[in-house]
Amino acid sequence: MLYALLYPLHTTFSGFNVLRYISFRAVMAALTAFVVSFLFGPWLIRKLTAAKIGQHIRPDGPERHLTKAGTPTMGGVLILSSLMLATLLLADLTNQFVWLVLMPGSGAGAVPGRLSLVPLTDLATMGPLGIVGNLLVLAALGFFAPIRFAALASVPRILALAAGCSVLIETAQYVLQLDRVSSVDDVLLNTAGAVAAALASRRWWRARQRHRSAVS
Repeated sequence: MLYALLYPLHTTFSGFNVLRYISFRAVMAALTAFVVSFLFGPWLIRKLTAAKIGQHIRPDGPERHLTKAGTPTMGGVLILSSLMLATLLLADLTNQFVWLVLMPGSGAGAVPGRLSLVPLTDLATMGPLGIVGNLLVLAALGFFAPIRFAALASVPRILALAAGCSVLIETAQYVLQLDRVSSVDDVLLNTAGAVAAALASRRWWRARQRHRSAVS
């Protein structure tokens, strides 16, 4: 984004010519990701702590591990978000290989986003492979989230979480013009897969709840 905005000005301000070098933009992207992580890290940690999304330590483990109890997890969200933001700011977004990294279609960056908001209209064109793929997109989230986080050990909460994540994915596909159809059917299938996976893991997160209640 900054590359597209500032590099064309190099004929007027010669200092902007440095943006032509990939090495310079790579270093600046790394620094940008670091600064974003540094600035937003404390805020994210506070939010995760308030939501009680923290490390659970088994009482039968080493005593030195008990000091880690409650340590916020999901730091990967901050890392990936920082890297994606730095990439969008400093990469050459006309380069198709950048979009291959950012969930692309074959015409990413050139084809306008497409919407399909009528439920069940795209199922016939997806085919079995497309349907199964959409069901599996958030299945791992639905399976492990209620086991890992007691606050999410509820089917309605997993449904809401999966639906929210899927809507964010479809919105990003549309806004970033990734040559993909942003379809309500994708949201329905992603959410259904997550809920089915949560139901499949229900025996384990219920067992973990009972274990925590016994320990407390």
